Amino acid sequence: MNELNWLVGCLIAVCLLPYLAKVPLAWAMFQQGTESMPGYDNNEPRTQQKQLRGFGARCLAAHENSFEALILFVAAVLLTISTEHIDRNAVVLAMAFVICRVFYLFFYWLNWDKLRSSVWFIGMLCVFTMMFRCMS
Repeated sequence: MNELNWLVGCLIAVCLLPYLAKVPLAWAMFQQGTESMPGYDNNEPRTQQKQLRGFGARCLAAHENSFEALILFVAAVLLTISTEHIDRNAVVLAMAFVICRVFYLFFYWLNWDKLRSSVWFIGMLCVFTMMFRCMS
């Protein structure tokens, strides 16, 4: 598999992460429910999400942060491709970002804040390194 395919594969993986993060969020919503609606409120899920506490609130934050990270990663991959900086280093940075994002989700769900912040920082370093490499 060539470097472009690896970058595209990483991009697809990062696009799927917000939906992976939705699974425990939906479970938490089902478990917590609301006073007026036990279980998952499919009529007003965003209202229900605002009422989540503890694990459910962390699941929501991880889900939303996955979309925020996706925006930066898409920009980094598109810059890398459009400026023809597709090489092994770009692939390593992209793969490291994907790995960091997976660990980020688990650390958020488990409420391991220091590890979560550490892998978030490493992931952001990977994304911005990908971007800055495109300036040369």
